[in-house]
Amino acid sequence: MAPTMTAFRETILHATGRAELISGPPKVIQVNVGLRCNLNCHHCHLSASPTRNEQMTWPVMEEIVRLTKRCGCTLVDITGGAPELNPHLPAFIDALALQRLPIQVRTNLSVLLEPKMEQMASFFRHHKVILIGSLPCYLETNVDQQRGRWGYQKAIAALRQLNDLGYGHDPELILNLVYNPLGPQLPPDPCQLESDFRRQLMERHGIVFSRLLTITNMPIGRFHADLARLGRQDSYHRLLQDSFNPATLDHLMCRHQISIAWDGTLFDCDFNLALQKPIQASIPPQISGLDPTFLDKRPIVIDDHCFACTAGRGSSCAGALMA
Repeated sequence: MAPTMTAFRETILHATGRAELISGPPKVIQVNVGLRCNLNCHHCHLSASPTRNEQMTWPVMEEIVRLTKRCGCTLVDITGGAPELNPHLPAFIDALALQRLPIQVRTNLSVLLEPKMEQMASFFRHHKVILIGSLPCYLETNVDQQRGRWGYQKAIAALRQLNDLGYGHDPELILNLVYNPLGPQLPPDPCQLESDFRRQLMERHGIVFSRLLTITNMPIGRFHADLARLGRQDSYHRLLQDSFNPATLDHLMCRHQISIAWDGTLFDCDFNLALQKPIQASIPPQISGLDPTFLDKRPIVIDDHCFACTAGRGSSCAGALMA
């Protein structure tokens, strides 16, 4: 049965002559190790929180380690929730490090100050884990608006701890920050914003970092609920659709990435994971016994939420797609 001709399919059909996107072989394996988080952020597309119980087990992690040996990926990107709250994370990183693969962890920073997390930052340093720290703004009021009271101060304290360990100073200890807009608008120019972040964090706190990544808010999860509450969901969807940039299509993360949920289910991206839209391929959408060759040249599951990744300069888990 032919897929429904959504607005996004019609748009890419006019742009490319095809109403679908096809993947290449996965170079990045993104792993969501669970939805438990110490925060309850208003913009979270996965609705992670301290009350969520979804958590990846060690057997699933072992399957992922085996997959990395077979698929030729160049990066393992670990996310959550707060990945640090999965008790198997250190053993998982130890096992991946034996494959000599670059490992990246997405952290909300404040979790590094939680009880029993005292050694986590040093553990990351030992393995030279690339850290992607979420910091929605360099202003305290704006961060606390998204994350709750003390969210900013805790993030700054964690950044100081990481700087003291060499992160952001040593070129082998990469500390990237992630910015997302506070409301229903596209991110500003990433180069100018990075310059502002560098100046403000240095002047206010003496903090340094490697790069700033800008990500467009996806109209799903809690952010979608906020849009609906404010009556802004239609105008935001129009903004994303009107800002469609066909030059972003070849660079979309779903073209070269696979996302694996805590239970081993395979998705084209973390946003499809949030929407529970698993991959559509000629194999069961589970990692167990997966032949990675089936992941190449597969049709990607797309819908109108994909406009968020193709608007303006584009957006992905690695930041803007276009300079």
